[in-house]
Amino acid sequence: MKASQFFISTLKEAPADAEVASHRLMLRAGLIKKLGAGIYTYLPMGLRVIRKVERIVREEMDAAGAIELTMPVVQPAELWQETGRFEKMGPELLRIQDRHQRDYVVQPTSEEVVTDLARQELRSYKQLPKNFYQIQTKFRDERRPRFGLMRGREFTMKDAYSFDRDRDAAQASYQAMGAAYRRIFDRFGLRYRAVAADSGAIGGDLSEEFQVIASTGEDAIVYCPHSGYAANLEKAEALAPAGPRPAPSQLLTLTPTPGKSTCADVAALLGLPLARTVKSLVLATEEINERDEIVATRIWLLLLRGDHDMNEVKVGKLPGLNLGYRFATEAEIVAHFGSKPGYLGPLGLKQPVQVVADREVALMADWVCGANQADHHLTGVNWGRDLPEPDCVADIRNVLPGDPSPDGAGELQIERGIEVGHVFYLGTKYSRAMNATFLDEDGKPKPFEMGCYGIGITRLPAAAIEQNHDERGIIWPDAIAPFTLVICPIGMERSAPVREAAERLYGELKALGVDVLLDDRGERPGAMFADWELIGVPHRLTVGDKGLKEGQIEYQHRREAQPSKLALDEALPWLRQRLGL
Repeated sequence: MKASQFFISTLKEAPADAEVASHRLMLRAGLIKKLGAGIYTYLPMGLRVIRKVERIVREEMDAAGAIELTMPVVQPAELWQETGRFEKMGPELLRIQDRHQRDYVVQPTSEEVVTDLARQELRSYKQLPKNFYQIQTKFRDERRPRFGLMRGREFTMKDAYSFDRDRDAAQASYQAMGAAYRRIFDRFGLRYRAVAADSGAIGGDLSEEFQVIASTGEDAIVYCPHSGYAANLEKAEALAPAGPRPAPSQLLTLTPTPGKSTCADVAALLGLPLARTVKSLVLATEEINERDEIVATRIWLLLLRGDHDMNEVKVGKLPGLNLGYRFATEAEIVAHFGSKPGYLGPLGLKQPVQVVADREVALMADWVCGANQADHHLTGVNWGRDLPEPDCVADIRNVLPGDPSPDGAGELQIERGIEVGHVFYLGTKYSRAMNATFLDEDGKPKPFEMGCYGIGITRLPAAAIEQNHDERGIIWPDAIAPFTLVICPIGMERSAPVREAAERLYGELKALGVDVLLDDRGERPGAMFADWELIGVPHRLTVGDKGLKEGQIEYQHRREAQPSKLALDEALPWLRQRLGL
């Protein structure tokens, strides 16, 4: 490709609403152009990156035995109503009507459609296993689209769906996809971690995320540097301290704490470690009748150590809270505790509540909590002596750096990551809801065991940039760079030797299969170099009159501060080795 025949549109400055590095650089480098909130045109330079991502994904999915198809972007609402997700997905699901007032959705994912396909086409166990995948446009009506392609509304995703006879076969399919994903992300040339994850709205009971490591990532990744343990913060287990619980050594005392409503302030006032305090969080659950009326409200008190934070996903899995909860209103809190928030605790309640203690709190002695009285806390609180044992003890907190790893191999550490892939074992969640069955060997119908597997095709380039950039611009890994190598001739339009050497190198590299671009635009050297450093092409050759007189050209990798001189007649074999050809 020659630059004069291509479309290159770089900017000196990014728009003011570009908040993160990838968004700023993709706009400045001419990879994308904003059309509307969370909706972008992929310009030719950006599309080349996306096509390279797609090619790697296709090659590995095909090699793993998956079969490509394409499902509609616009899907009948009836399928989503079968699974209940038409209502449960909330406002992120874009609902539309056709001219006949029939309901449709714009797909955010395709579990319903592919399950409908399977129940029509896969009738016998002899047709299993099957894994269908697509690379297709998706739409999620994000309330606040931001960060460019990191959290847009319209995006491209590779989604795959496996169908098996039984759980063992389905888990084998899941493991095969996990292995394929590792090969895919290895080929991208990015630093990543595969971490155990919560299944969220998709459902299922086995799940793994693929996170590109980046300091700007939205997700916290918990891992043990001495073992293979890795999980996202929602999933990471916090081990309980070794028992038994210490015996009480202090008297229960009502202690004035004027104006001190947080655990940190109380600990500072009393000269105690924050870990000696216990925070109170009050939740509510509601019982709904068949007419969608609230017939009963239940109040829950969650107790966590003062230096710990509640993990909402873990709490949402507890019996009684797993059907949905909310934070209690101030009126509900006052009715049950006799006090406004800031001084709450489990003693002296006005009405009964369900008490859930984190495993750390359950083994504490002589702790400090609110007294349900303004400007007062209780010190020397002990289970058994001062209040009954909690109704429930569970792991309900986020882990912290330095916590013991659940596998006993050392201490946990936390780093930031960007989720770019996710694999789920679904079981029969969708096949039962949609009555999708096959005839097994005994002639009886059985629901499919399913898995689903996604990769954010258009999110991945943004994640790669967040991991690989500097003050000059993007630094692409070779595998997904828009061009692998750029030839920058200095004064090509006025120097026949420069033009001839550049054209010869261009032709030879093309013949070797290198994705090479010749910059024949006639730009000044500074402007030309600035463009390619911004765009992030990893390898650059500079051809100039001065060097040619000495039989030399210059090579510079995007990560290198200074160029290296190459003998012109040795450049091709040297580049073949450098590029791994």
